Amino acid sequence: MSICIFPGTFNPIHQAHIKMAEFALSYFGFDKIIFIPAYIPPHKTIDRDLAEHRFNMVKLAISSNPKFEISDIEYKAEGKSYTLITVKKIIEKYKIKNRLNFLIGTDAFENIECWYKSEELKKLVHFIVFSRGNKLSPKSDYDYEIAPMKFIDISSTELRKNPNSDTIIKVKEYIRENGLYKN
Repeated sequence: MSICIFPGTFNPIHQAHIKMAEFALSYFGFDKIIFIPAYIPPHKTIDRDLAEHRFNMVKLAISSNPKFEISDIEYKAEGKSYTLITVKKIIEKYKIKNRLNFLIGTDAFENIECWYKSEELKKLVHFIVFSRGNKLSPKSDYDYEIAPMKFIDISSTELRKNPNSDTIIKVKEYIRENGLYKN
């Protein structure tokens, strides 16, 4: 089985996340995309109380696609979500023999050297990098390729301020019902 992971904060998950995963399924021929919401991202300041809500929103957003799955691996750890630890657990669980496929945006990939034990991580992962509108500096010592998908300009930050048509309907309802992201 060919799997690909899609870790992220998903605060909240939106249409661009889903389109990236759908593109990866069809273009790269993966059998499954595993969304992994971070419990506490190490490089972002985020309200710990939102962890369960972010997890639930991802679950709702991907529920209609049988090739999408959600993992609670970082949620259950209840601490900072270090990608290397998650990757090792996924490799073990799915008995991955080669590098693990990993969806990531150029904004996050640009700072990959700052991630926890990135030297070890880069030996385990094949990154599939999606444009976030910024130019990517070449990274010759990382195994990666640029996904040939047109950039979709959607910002989770903007959606938290003002949910709009880029917000998945089930997620928008969840946000409203739970009174999330009110200033």
